[in-house]
This record gives sequence, C-alpha cells and structure tokens, in this order.
Amino acid sequence: MNWLTNFVRPKIRALVGNDIPDNLWKKCPKCEQMIFHSDLSGNLQVCPHCNYHFRLSVNERIANLFDGGRFSYVNYESSLKDPLKFKDSKKYADRLKDAREKSKREDAVSVVFGQMNGNNCVAVLFDFDFMGGSMGSAVGEGIIAGANRALKESCSLLLVPCSGGARMQEGIFSLMQMSRTVSAINKVKEASLPYIVLLTNPTTGGVSASFAMLGDFHIAEPGALIAFSGPRVIEGTIREKLPDGFQKSEYLLQHGMIDMVVERKNLKEVISKIISVVTHKNSKSSK
Repeated sequence: MNWLTNFVRPKIRALVGNDIPDNLWKKCPKCEQMIFHSDLSGNLQVCPHCNYHFRLSVNERIANLFDGGRFSYVNYESSLKDPLKFKDSKKYADRLKDAREKSKREDAVSVVFGQMNGNNCVAVLFDFDFMGGSMGSAVGEGIIAGANRALKESCSLLLVPCSGGARMQEGIFSLMQMSRTVSAINKVKEASLPYIVLLTNPTTGGVSASFAMLGDFHIAEPGALIAFSGPRVIEGTIREKLPDGFQKSEYLLQHGMIDMVVERKNLKEVISKIISVVTHKNSKSSK
C-alpha cells in the first residue's frame, strides 16, 4: 500500500477539494521523509532532513556553479546517426530522437564557458536523463570540444560526469571515446591548465575507467556512487557481502581514490579557490 497515494492525498482532497497537484512533494530515498518540491529547489536539491543529494539537472548545475548563471555554449558535432543500425526492443535511432525531444539537448553532454567567482572555466556537464548519461560518439566530441576551448582560452577544464557508462548501442564506436577523450585531456594537462573532475551520482562504467579518474583534482558530492561495475554486479560475481558504503564517495575518500567530498552548497567556492591557487589569480568572493 502506498501511504502517500492511498491515504494522505485522499484525506487532503477531502478537506480542500480536488485541486491538489500530484507533484507537490518528493520522497527522500534515504530517510523516506516527504519534502515539498519548493523546499528541495531552495536547498539545491538536497534533503533538509538527512543531507541526501538528489540529482541536479544540467541547468540547475550551471546556475549553481557559474557567476549569475551566465554562460555561453560551446558547440560540438552531433553523434553518428546510428552506426550499427542497432535495435533491441527499440531502434537506436528512435531512442536518440525521443531523448532529444524530451531533453531539448543534442546529446548527453552540454559544454559551456563562463566564470566561477571571476575565474574563466570550461565545463562539460552530463545529463543523466539523456539515455542514462551514456558515453557515445557525441559525448567524446563534446569533451574534445571542451578541452580545445580550454586550450584556446588558457583556462581550467571542469568535467561533471553523471553516467551509466558506455553507450552499448554504438558498440566499438563508444569504447573508442575512452582513448579519444584521454588524449584530449592530456593536451590540457600538457598546457599546465587545471583539470578538475566533479564526481556525481552515478559515475560508472567506461566513464569512470577513463577521463573521470584522470583529474588533477577529484571532488565528489556526498553519497555518490563511483565505480566501474556496480555493487550488485560485484556481489553476484564474488558471492560475498560488500562493506557498507562500498563504492560511495566517502569510502573512496577514505581509501585515497579521491581528494575531497564537498557538499553541493560549497562546490562553487571550493572549485573557484582551486582554480585561483593553481592559476595564481585571485577569485572574487561568491555572491
């Protein structure tokens, strides 16, 4: 029985009528508290009861990180239409079309240029709602375009992965993006420009096995799943129970895999300070 649907909502409607929207609140998957959407939005999509970090949209992430939410898009080439003519329960071409119509984006990454507390920065942000943020040819093109723009502007490059890994519908074309993106990232490093990775929930598969773990600085949001294979797959393979919190950001910090775990409200300040220290430029105070 769904307590919210079958009990609470009918009681409220009995008192005030039927004009109660269905999306008024959201249930926290960690503490199971009911939270008003307005309260979540005002708290950067973080549960006020247990500090669980809900997933941010690309637009919300940009507004949180860039000064005044101002930025410009960096264009990159669209993905191959359907290189393998792939079909499972649905044609890949149809999946792409549906994802583009739903997200209003060309593919799973947005590449933007703006400022964080006065520091120039190029950011490549993943959209999990676009086919699970999976890495296909277009994602590779987006990261390469971001790296090239960072080189042109002589500024830092920020990667914000939120992905289930490689896009199976593109087969080997997807796997090739691992080496292509690493090559582009290495050019940024060779130019002594800061390469910062903000690991969010989830960062898995071929994404975590390539550019996501090559940062000069690795920052993670609290409770983020960061792994190659998920815990259920590993438990099914080794037939053993994994430690509590295994593959979560706090576990990786404890075992030296990442540099810091930072709450969402502090991310802009932390990232901009890192950029300022590395580039020897003073950042403006966050507003």
